[in-house]
Amino acid sequence: MTDHSDVPPTRTVKPVDAPPPSGHPTTAMLKADIDSGRTGDKNPVFDPGLSPLGTDDEAAGVPPSPFRVRLARTYENMMRWSQGAQAVGAAHHKQDGFPTIFVSFIAAIGVVFVLGIWLVRAG
Repeated sequence: MTDHSDVPPTRTVKPVDAPPPSGHPTTAMLKADIDSGRTGDKNPVFDPGLSPLGTDDEAAGVPPSPFRVRLARTYENMMRWSQGAQAVGAAHHKQDGFPTIFVSFIAAIGVVFVLGIWLVRAG
């Protein structure tokens, strides 16, 4: 049976491989660094975008030079990881934690509500 869907298949659930080092990096390689999770700020899956990274610069007639892209890749890859785990969000490590303040606030509202009802009935 064939699929006659009008929706094209998505690549967003497949892991993305990190690009190899290059003497002439491109903005596509920088985006692949980000999508592969190498930069530490997102999960390693394809992230579709309305316009690819660097499109605005190219449309303005000033595409990023390989030096600028290499500098951005270096900064995103090495500088972020040199700062240690503090630079990477908790969601990247799948450790969101328990919402202690939120649960405490809800419990306090419940206690005030119960005490208010008890005082109205006792009075």
